[in-house]
Amino acid sequence: MKTWTVSSRGWSNFLYEIFEHTADLGLRIRAEGLNGLFEEAACAMFSLIVTDPAAIRPVQQRTFEITGRRHDELLRDWLAELLYTFHSDHMLLARFRADVRQTGLKATAWGEPFDPDRHEIDAELKAVTYHGLKVEQDQSGYLAEVVVDI
Repeated sequence: MKTWTVSSRGWSNFLYEIFEHTADLGLRIRAEGLNGLFEEAACAMFSLIVTDPAAIRPVQQRTFEITGRRHDELLRDWLAELLYTFHSDHMLLARFRADVRQTGLKATAWGEPFDPDRHEIDAELKAVTYHGLKVEQDQSGYLAEVVVDI
């Protein structure tokens, strides 16, 4: 099992779990607030993609705007958009700022283009699924579970 201490502002001070799910991988993310949950989920997903996410330099900025009202579907759409950015633009992202609103998400991400001399791909993620998708609030904050197809 791969574990990282990760934070949306850098790769430290946050723990998340990766769990096996048949031919897929699952992510279980915890955060105090909803914005932090979306930021940490993005960090967790990129930690699956590259062996050393700390090697990703936050030198280029991308903005995202996603509409939706349900937090679970919004989280899935956010991660799917980030995965699309990786596949289409070969962009690795390392730092995230999310603003979850009543009607959707506005977010900024920072990273750099994939460089095979500096970055090693760990897992080929194909898609972010709806299977087992959940976002829940409890007394300690928020919990999300999301499964990615590998």
